Amino acid sequence: MSEPKLTREPAESGRASLLRRKLPYVIVLILAIFGVAFTNISHQPLIGYWEFLALAIGVVCVVTGWSRLDDRQARIRLVWMQALHWLAFLVTMNIVLLPGVQRMLNAPATSLVLLMLLALGTFVAGVNLLSLEIAFLGLAMALAVPAITWLKQSALFFVLAAALFIGLGMTFWPRQGAARVGKSSGRGE
Repeated sequence: MSEPKLTREPAESGRASLLRRKLPYVIVLILAIFGVAFTNISHQPLIGYWEFLALAIGVVCVVTGWSRLDDRQARIRLVWMQALHWLAFLVTMNIVLLPGVQRMLNAPATSLVLLMLLALGTFVAGVNLLSLEIAFLGLAMALAVPAITWLKQSALFFVLAAALFIGLGMTFWPRQGAARVGKSSGRGE
C-alpha cells in the first residue's frame, strides 16, 4: 500500500492568496486617493467618478459579506441592506453636488467632502458587516482627507526642504575626484 504524497504549497502561494483577497480593498483606497489628487490638480469635480466609486465599494461590501452567509434569505437581505445603505450615501453625495451647495464649495473642497462621505459610508458598512478590512478602508479614506489638505499646504515647504538637503549634500559630500586632486598636489610639495 502506497502512502499518499503530501505536497507542500510554496510560501509565495500563501502571500499571493493574501494579496488576491486584499486587492479589492487596496484598489478602492488607491482609486479614492487618485480621485482627490486629480480633482485638486484639475480643479474640476469628478461627479460620475465618485458615484462609480460608491457603487464599487458597495459591490466589495456585498462580496465580503456574501462568503460568510450560507442562507439564501440572508444573502438577499445583505444585498438589499447594502443597496439601501449606498443609495442613501449616493443621494447625500448628489445633495452636495446641487448647484446651490456648489456655489459655497470649490472643486477641491467638493472632492474632500465626497471622499469624507465615502469614508463614512465605508466605515459604517464595515461595522455593520463586522468586516475589519472594510472598516479600516473607511478609516484610511477618512484619514486621507486631512493628510491631503496638509500635504497641499506643505508642498512648498517640502520642495524647499528637499532643495536644502540636496544643496547641503552637494556641498559636504566627499567627492572622489576632489580628494585625488588634493592628495596629488600634496605629494608634489
